[in-house]
Amino acid sequence: MRKNTKPAVLAAATAALALGLTACGSASDPSSSAASGGAADESKPLVVAASPSPHADVLNFVKDKLAAKEGLKLEVKEFTDYVLPNTATEQGQVGANYFQHKPYLDDFNKKNGTHIVPVVNVHLEPLGLYSKKVKAITDLKPGHTVAVPNDTTNEGRALQLLAANNLITLKEGVGTSAKLSDITDKKGLEFKELEAATVPRALGDVDAAVINGNYALEAKLSPAKDALVLEKSEGNPYANFLAVKAGNEKDPRVEKLAKLLNSDEVRTFIEEKYQGSVTPAFGTPAS
Repeated sequence: MRKNTKPAVLAAATAALALGLTACGSASDPSSSAASGGAADESKPLVVAASPSPHADVLNFVKDKLAAKEGLKLEVKEFTDYVLPNTATEQGQVGANYFQHKPYLDDFNKKNGTHIVPVVNVHLEPLGLYSKKVKAITDLKPGHTVAVPNDTTNEGRALQLLAANNLITLKEGVGTSAKLSDITDKKGLEFKELEAATVPRALGDVDAAVINGNYALEAKLSPAKDALVLEKSEGNPYANFLAVKAGNEKDPRVEKLAKLLNSDEVRTFIEEKYQGSVTPAFGTPAS
């Protein structure tokens, strides 16, 4: 089943999230933010929702090594899905998030009426095709099953990766919004759509799987070494960024964090820790 992030589902998810975040309500109280028309309270921690790896790893490096020098109090909340970080940011349960790229955010805002905006690019996680059953893409034969993420932008991204490596043929011009129905030639392959976070766990049950970089790292895979094929970094539009609800971009805590996330220290941390599996992608996000 194709995953669509509907408002009703989000409402339920947000309600559930509220129960889990009541303890940090004071740290991310929307009444103290720029979005509510008042100045942000810099004495309170900036709570940032993040995927565990590499996002939370990068944020915790900033928290432990850099934040104090800038007078920034930082709290990192880890999430293992691609929905709750944005709903929590929209509702003011966290002050910012760091887990997504622009095509995903644009699609999310359009479908759910949210108002999340990017602040600063930080890194790129190349999407990869992995397998426990074959050693090369030429070993994938008719009848083999390939798992792909089922959210709109990441599925399109996955299909573009497969098409770029001649495993499938897509309709011309479908771009990152490609879906299974846009495949004009499956070359005998079968496809299984799964929530992005669950794809690594299914790797042993399929012949190959397209896995997001952060989930590959969490599954102890090395994208630079283990992927059969990997996205090219050059010209890649999928840089992951720090994001906030519109109106909070000038929160002094957000500005301090944005500066630190694009620092030489963070660049060195990413390059040394991830050895090419995650690469720095600093700068202003594309509009």
